[in-house]
Amino acid sequence: MRVLFVDDEPNVLDSIRRQLRKVCDIHTAASGEEALRLLKELAPVALVVSDMRMPGMNGAELLTKVRELHPDTVRMVLSGQADLDSTIAAVNDGHIFRFLTKPCSEEVLRAAVGAGIEQYQLVTTRKELLEKTLQGLVETLNDILGLTNPVARRRTARVRQYAAAIAGALRFPMPWDLRLATLLSQVGCITLPEAILDKLYAGTALSEDEQRLYARHPEVAAALIARIPQLGSVAAMIGRQQRVNFSELPADVSAWDAGTTATVILAVATRLDELLATGDQPASALQRLEQSLPGLPKPVLAAVRTVHLHSAYMDVRLVGFDELALGMVLDEDVVTDTGETLMFRGEEVTREMLVQLRPGHQPAPASPGAGFFQKLRVLIPA
Repeated sequence: MRVLFVDDEPNVLDSIRRQLRKVCDIHTAASGEEALRLLKELAPVALVVSDMRMPGMNGAELLTKVRELHPDTVRMVLSGQADLDSTIAAVNDGHIFRFLTKPCSEEVLRAAVGAGIEQYQLVTTRKELLEKTLQGLVETLNDILGLTNPVARRRTARVRQYAAAIAGALRFPMPWDLRLATLLSQVGCITLPEAILDKLYAGTALSEDEQRLYARHPEVAAALIARIPQLGSVAAMIGRQQRVNFSELPADVSAWDAGTTATVILAVATRLDELLATGDQPASALQRLEQSLPGLPKPVLAAVRTVHLHSAYMDVRLVGFDELALGMVLDEDVVTDTGETLMFRGEEVTREMLVQLRPGHQPAPASPGAGFFQKLRVLIPA
């Protein structure tokens, strides 16, 4: 486990390295700025232990930043100064796990670091278990959707693929709630007669009653999903997929928070699929997308233009890894024998992915491929 100590006194850092070199993977930084840079390079880091009084960014400010940027990382203070105000700020704003004072004995320091690492393992294990449980629940709901409304199920795979591509073009790592939102975005279609989606995708005008039913499917899905603990943000994204008001958002996309960015990506992906599925050619679909979403920021539109736009209807096939080809879309997650998800359902097969997945070219040993299934379910443009 990586542990980062931050102190502006070199002799203190030297002493800590000697004491803990056999206990953990220890790294040191002489300032808050250097610490943030190292955290980005080394992530994940289990524990950050910081001095309080340092030039430039003090310990309270650093640990508050660490909490914002790396919320799972445990934060501790090791300080020789007894400034009450800064101590209170560190505890309240940085959510400090332990507060140690200098001089600190090797025995106490070792025990504190061990406790910090245990706390990190507890938090990350619980989070991983929760995410896997929710992922399993979502997969089950999505499979039920496939049984009751195959048209909506196929649409889910396309929306997931478009969302992943748009997020990649925006350099926005897809958070877990957006991944789940793409999987559940069409769950409300369970309440729709399949004939309505058939008409929609055939480019046939819906009646007023049919249009009203179709327009309610995000609201229906959001109401269902909001009842599942921890999925409030997912429900909110899904509920807004047809009613994002871009005029209310900051013009600068970089100023959006993660939740806003994820909501916009889902909204744009679902609208894009709607246009393509009703028969629009890619060029006209992009033009109508801009017209139907007034205020859509140029960086988002530019990201959409990088998406490989598939045919509206796609065949589902089981293929071997040696049969994978560019343009196919994964219809299931690719998971190693250690439980690590390498590629997510909805991702388009790329050249880089082919190198990773084909026999004899699996990534090793950090991402073993020995546990791959012989056959993989994919979507192939018709």
